[in-house]
Parts: sequence; structure tokens; C-alpha cells
Amino acid sequence: MIPTEDTQPTEDTQPTEDPQTLVIRDALREVMDPELGMNVVELGLIRDIYIETDSVKISMILTTPFCPYGPALIESVRTSAEQASDIPISVEMGTEMWNPEMMEDGAGGDWGLF
Repeated sequence: MIPTEDTQPTEDTQPTEDPQTLVIRDALREVMDPELGMNVVELGLIRDIYIETDSVKISMILTTPFCPYGPALIESVRTSAEQASDIPISVEMGTEMWNPEMMEDGAGGDWGLF
């Protein structure tokens, strides 16, 4: 969701996702990291989903900068989101470094980390 001037979150509010963002995020739960066996949403690789009038932009990162599965993961994210939303999707790579704290709550326990 792209915040507008009147929907900027304050310290007391949590941003809410619109229904289309939720559909896309749920579809991305089917995209698995083949080395870790967890999906890209659980791992926290999907950083933002921006819904625009006629397209969607997804910002994501990889677990390592030179992930050998990176190109395949990016394409899987793009095609899965496009199938779920029926509108063009672009995937942009973020520059932040991944760390296990980015994982969804409880996901690290399934992985044996926490």
C-alpha cells in the first residue's frame, strides 16, 4: 500500500494492507527459497508491495547478495504476484542486508534458529 498524505501512519497506528496487497502476499507464500525450505514472506524477503493504478511494484531482498537462486526467486515472485493480481508486476531489489530478525514472528523457531 502506498501511503498518501492522509493515511500516513503515526506512532500510535499500524499500517493496514489493502485486500489486493493481501492477495499478492498470500500468493508469494508459495515461492520457496530452495536452500532454506521457507517461503519468501516468512523469510522477510518481501520488503514492500506498492499498488499503483495499473501496476504493482514489489521491493524484495535476498538472503545473501550473491544468492545462486536469486534470479529464479525474483522471477518466481514476479510471476506468482502477476498471476494473483492480473496486472503487470515489477520487482525491485532493495539494498538492505538480510538478517534473521527480518523473519516473521515464529518462523525462526521452525528453522531451528530461536
